[in-house]
Amino acid sequence: MLISIFQDWKNNKKNIKARIVLIGFRIAHLAVYHKALFILLVPHLIFYRIFVEWFLGVELPYKTKVGKGLKIYHGQALVINDGTIIGLNCTLRNSTTIGNKINIDGSTSKSPQIGDNVDVGCNVSIIGPLIIGDNVIIGAGSVVVKNVPSGSIVVGNPARVIKQIK
Repeated sequence: MLISIFQDWKNNKKNIKARIVLIGFRIAHLAVYHKALFILLVPHLIFYRIFVEWFLGVELPYKTKVGKGLKIYHGQALVINDGTIIGLNCTLRNSTTIGNKINIDGSTSKSPQIGDNVDVGCNVSIIGPLIIGDNVIIGAGSVVVKNVPSGSIVVGNPARVIKQIK
């Protein structure tokens, strides 16, 4: 259990803010696994929400599924929907939004699924029920609204594949 709390530590060297956010997230995420843990962690969940979301400006809900090795650069204005799934060794930068969209009929869509080793630039919006493959680079300022194949570099609004990498 202790190892899972520090699973992002190495990827965030010299980044105290990211380490604080991710340790808080990993502890809070333990509440998902068992009702007794949830009850024990209620004070931490309240502290996490107030400190991380309100003071540090990172909205990473404890229900979000995040793989080992998440790296956060300049975590200000980072907003992630709790239905999002993020793979192993992903990198997120400031002012990034990852979430669902509101459909024409008022219902909400599912949230994105992000593969392993995805590098997300700053000011990126990833919206809707889409899948981003493994080993993808998303350029700064991109708006991703469609699936992205593995091994791609995508940029623009709307995001488009500009190169396939091996």
